[in-house]
Amino acid sequence: MSKPRRSTQRGRRTLVAVALAAAVVGGTGGWAAGSTQDAVTGPAPGAAAWRADHSVGKRLPDPATATPAEVARFFRSLTEAERQELTARHPLTVGNLDGAPLALRYQANVLALKAERARRLARATDPAGTLQDHQEARRLADRYAELLRPGRQILAFDPRGRGQVAEVFGDLATARRTSVFVPGSDIDLSSSDRARDPYGTPSGMAKSLRARMAAEAPGVRTAAIAWTGYTTPLGLGPDAATGRLAEAGAPRLARFLDGLAAVGVPAPALLCHSYGSVVCALAVPDLERGRISDLIVFGSPGMRTDSAAALRTTARVWAARDASDWIGNLPHVEFLGLGHGTDPTDPEFGARRVPARTAEGHTGYLAPGTDSLRNFADIALGRYDRVR
Repeated sequence: MSKPRRSTQRGRRTLVAVALAAAVVGGTGGWAAGSTQDAVTGPAPGAAAWRADHSVGKRLPDPATATPAEVARFFRSLTEAERQELTARHPLTVGNLDGAPLALRYQANVLALKAERARRLARATDPAGTLQDHQEARRLADRYAELLRPGRQILAFDPRGRGQVAEVFGDLATARRTSVFVPGSDIDLSSSDRARDPYGTPSGMAKSLRARMAAEAPGVRTAAIAWTGYTTPLGLGPDAATGRLAEAGAPRLARFLDGLAAVGVPAPALLCHSYGSVVCALAVPDLERGRISDLIVFGSPGMRTDSAAALRTTARVWAARDASDWIGNLPHVEFLGLGHGTDPTDPEFGARRVPARTAEGHTGYLAPGTDSLRNFADIALGRYDRVR
């Protein structure tokens, strides 16, 4: 009797998948509301000049091919004067070079942001530009000024496309417990932190988690990273329904995590929101054992795999979704590359379920006072018996 039932379920899932495909391709059901994005890949601008630089008498590690461990060894071989010289000459490269010393990357990104801000301010008054060009240049110059405020720690900055940024909260060099947030759709350099819907941004999530961890374990040194290091989908168009942008972003995330390990940062809890869980699912199988302590996905549309075991990770896999999250209304199927497959909160997926009874909506999981925030903090602190 069980075989016919499973066959019927598969048939229904196939019909739903066909409907999903028709919606995406035909532009019905709201799926055509997003625009197609060009994924930013490869090293940040300036890599060619870096490769050609022989000023320190050594061959510099290729940003495109050198591993973070090789990068870390290279910087250890330099004098402080040589490190400073390279940082001043190539701030965009050093600021994005996974495996470079943390303090040096912060310093390099200050220089890179200042240079990019000056370039945008010049463009804002360029007579050859249009009014729209001038307005966009001023907007970006203002955003770079925000990122340059004293006390901000920018671990990565890439001005290409919609812009990418990674920001650190806390002292990453001395932290005992760390976390990395990977955002979903509609997040880029300009929206990685914002006053409206702050807990829907990686920066707002990171700050909220650290505050909760400090309340629960005030003696534990913590740091959190808001990683907007890939090109996210815009809206609910085909990009959000396929894995194309996640496939481009996953190697960047894996390299970033390898870079943290290369400079001695403790294995972080990796928290992946919405489409970010697709990026994480594609990155995690390529990580070395022990690179992350826990993998937490929340508001996930699926992870393009049928089970937690298929992720091939030694990390604990957790999944959360609140009852009011609209993502639960999407069909958790994959058909001809559309859709992201099994719901990670489905018991058959095999993830540990994180209660999110008091969270509200798609971006409320890290809001203060929610049980999901408390549970995420307990996981990040390694207090697994308190998750309930």
